[in-house]
Amino acid sequence: MLSSTSSGTLVGVEASPVAVEVNAGQTGEFKTVMVGLPDMAVKESVDRVSSALTNSGFKTAKTRTTVNLAPGDLKKEGPLYDLPIALCILAATDQMKPENLAGFLCAGELALSGELRPIKGALALSLLAKKRGLKLLIPMGNAQEASLVDGVEIYAVSNLVQAKEFLDGAQEILPLKGNDLKIDRISMGIDFAEVKGQAALRRAVEVAVAGGHNLLIIGPPGSGKSMVAKRLPSILPLPTREEFLEVLAIHSAAGMTLNGALPFARPFRSPHHTISDVGLLGGGPIPKPGEVSLAHHGVLFLDEFPEFSRTALEVLRQPLEDGAVTISRSAAKVTLPCQCMLVAAMNPCPCGHLGDPAHRCRCSPTMIHRYRSKVSGPLLDRIDLHVEAPAVSVEEIRGVADAEESDAIRRRVEACRGLQHGRLGRDRSNARMTPKEIKNFCAMGPAEEKLLVGAMNRLKLSARAHDRILKVSRTIADLAGSERIESHHLMEAIGYRNLDRQN
Repeated sequence: MLSSTSSGTLVGVEASPVAVEVNAGQTGEFKTVMVGLPDMAVKESVDRVSSALTNSGFKTAKTRTTVNLAPGDLKKEGPLYDLPIALCILAATDQMKPENLAGFLCAGELALSGELRPIKGALALSLLAKKRGLKLLIPMGNAQEASLVDGVEIYAVSNLVQAKEFLDGAQEILPLKGNDLKIDRISMGIDFAEVKGQAALRRAVEVAVAGGHNLLIIGPPGSGKSMVAKRLPSILPLPTREEFLEVLAIHSAAGMTLNGALPFARPFRSPHHTISDVGLLGGGPIPKPGEVSLAHHGVLFLDEFPEFSRTALEVLRQPLEDGAVTISRSAAKVTLPCQCMLVAAMNPCPCGHLGDPAHRCRCSPTMIHRYRSKVSGPLLDRIDLHVEAPAVSVEEIRGVADAEESDAIRRRVEACRGLQHGRLGRDRSNARMTPKEIKNFCAMGPAEEKLLVGAMNRLKLSARAHDRILKVSRTIADLAGSERIESHHLMEAIGYRNLDRQN
């Protein structure tokens, strides 16, 4: 007897439809055959489903049985097909009516006892069910995440018995209500008030966050580069609902929401410098999100910037420019969003003490050049602000006066972002301005034009650096509440091209 139901498979961060078909009662050797490009985890579902059926009090198929996952040219991976396969086997062996599966999209991993475990990609599956006009049947552990999607009936079950009784009408389960996001700032336990000294660096960080600009911090060991960067989440504005759902979809596809809900905040990712190209950019046989996508709408912090492999850094150039990364594999071609703010930190030289009055630098010019050349010019061109973090004096460290708190900085950042959203549209910042928008919103007077042209010629800046100076100038003007870019705004923005001035 033939039975079927709907499910889905993750391709990048989106779900594609999959039809699960089971045909039992065939003549031939007693075994279950799985077809439809399944990976090892899917093939192993045969054993999980068999034990789950037996331990739940159901009968397994006693004939040759074929399980097909269509379309056959799309790679299937993961244990999310356990539940639909088990339900189709029940229908194919006359233990439930096949028509009861109609109109549902089912997904869930089965334990050997028949209990259901959460799966990754529940948000994407919920969006797929809404798009196809289906009801969604998922494990209880995915209920909160899936219910963030409006306009779809979602039913959460705890085990196989409950799922079967619900579909038979023997047990009533109410559809989940829409889960409203709790718009409360989570205490970070960190604050900019803890940062001693570094007034210029704090200002640069505020400008960078206010406009969503990429930032490179250069300074000796112990100057507070990492300390400042790790406090960025405390001044980031809260995401909008739409932004958070995009972030959640990416993290769900990566399996990072299985152990609890994602906090309502912008992501902050800080991978180690030994990370591979695939880990940073994304990829694999079936492309998965990398760190640059996991930082979408948030911050990607790369400490010890030159220690990352040259190839890993170079693959960032296109994603930083476009806000998306396209990965092509034989199995699939996917485009992953990655509109993140890059924050990087590095020493000025291999020993770290170049320019430090308290320590003598032991590096030769050749060593310094070789060290800095690990970060290519085209990549530096895509970083809007290059700022120095000088060593902090003992008097500053021992000072009793606290610096400005994160709450005060964040209020200015949020006000500045509000101006940008009103000018550019919701959820867009100055760092994402198009050439046409730069022309419209970064107009300057004759004095400012002369100043910029002089800086371009003196520093031999590229056209990309020219546009980034204008974007940063616009952000500085927004922080000051100025409608037009003035000379001191432009001079501050040019001053943030530290490495250009040293070339």
